[in-house]
Amino acid sequence: MTLKRIGFAYNPTSDAALELRERASGWCRLRGLDHWSAAAGDYETLLAELKTSDVLAVLGGDGTFLRAARAVAEVDVPILGVNLGKIGFLSKVEAHELEPTLAQIAGGDFRIDERMALRADILPAGRMAPARTELALNDIVVARGALARVCRLDVAIGPSHLATFIADGLVVASPTGSTGYSFSAGGPIVDPLSRNLIVTPIAGYLSAIRSVVVSPRQTVRCTVVDAHEALVSIDGRDDIPIAVGDVVEVRALERPVRFVEPKGAQPFWDLLRHKVELLPS
Repeated sequence: MTLKRIGFAYNPTSDAALELRERASGWCRLRGLDHWSAAAGDYETLLAELKTSDVLAVLGGDGTFLRAARAVAEVDVPILGVNLGKIGFLSKVEAHELEPTLAQIAGGDFRIDERMALRADILPAGRMAPARTELALNDIVVARGALARVCRLDVAIGPSHLATFIADGLVVASPTGSTGYSFSAGGPIVDPLSRNLIVTPIAGYLSAIRSVVVSPRQTVRCTVVDAHEALVSIDGRDDIPIAVGDVVEVRALERPVRFVEPKGAQPFWDLLRHKVELLPS
């Protein structure tokens, strides 16, 4: 790939991200490389600019990356994370490595890793509300609202009933998202290059099923049987209220999200070990 135009999505509330954006822009100007920048949450601008871009670099933590990934899931452009957060499982390089990494990308010295993303279809029951579709890189979460009252969720995988969970909620994660909320809820860490759905109840009451990993050819169907209030969270980015009887169907996207893997980047399992060592004990 010849790099002709690069975009930078950044966290507008972070002074460090704004400084890094200026460093990136200066590097591109000195080399005559066409570039642009936008806040990671500015979905419409990202969609418009990505159509004529070769790479999107995200300057921030995992939350910033997930906001930008929403647009990349729509417009197939490789994405690179430059970490400014505390953990940064989704980032391949740190802020001090920005300029040499940009030089690698401009020289084509990188590979592409394909990551499975998710599609959620939210289907209202008996209400005058339209169905809606959302895309996620990490996870789709069906959960109780602000009040500490559990919900009852009927969960099926394909044509088969899995369980009726009395729980705080349910996480359906991609392999990339297996290190996030799913892991906190008791799910396994799955190789991010695999294609699977990880289904994990959140604080399930008297449940024999802790977590299951299923084929990407399956559809996970979650029906809200009982809840005082409930919502669907998309990558922790958007919370959508739902009601009793509503159904959330989650399936794998056929087209992957493409991650830029610069030469010399730390392999995932080494990165995992390093990040875990940074966590407070």
